Amino acid sequence: MYCMKGFHQNEVKPNAMNLLRIIFHMGIYKYTRMPFGIKNALAHFQRMMDTICPEEILEGWMVVYIDDIIIYSETFEDNVKYIDRVLIQCTPITLKISLKNCNFGQQELLALGHKVSGLSLAIDQNKLAAVLQKPVPRNIK
Repeated sequence: MYCMKGFHQNEVKPNAMNLLRIIFHMGIYKYTRMPFGIKNALAHFQRMMDTICPEEILEGWMVVYIDDIIIYSETFEDNVKYIDRVLIQCTPITLKISLKNCNFGQQELLALGHKVSGLSLAIDQNKLAAVLQKPVPRNIK
């Protein structure tokens, strides 16, 4: 599952808004949502995602990396049950999931540049081909 506009789903606390402002000729604008590029924003967002479903992560059938949620199981029925549990956890905090970027019930998937299945973990061949097509450096620079 993929969290839609992940960073912008995080509200900025009122006392931090003054630290995240932009001054234009037309006025001062304050961020009300977490912007990209703030030094600790990524760590804060990861921590927030980890606190949404802590039991699910500890039970070992869910992995969260930034705005990607990977749910895996032995059976399709378990997968449906796990997805339901995660969606129930996301509803009260209004975490928006992008359905067009989700893949449900897959035997294998591409995640973080790797092809992942229940049997193997391999480098995505498209990513590898892009690196191999680069010319070999001719000097130290």
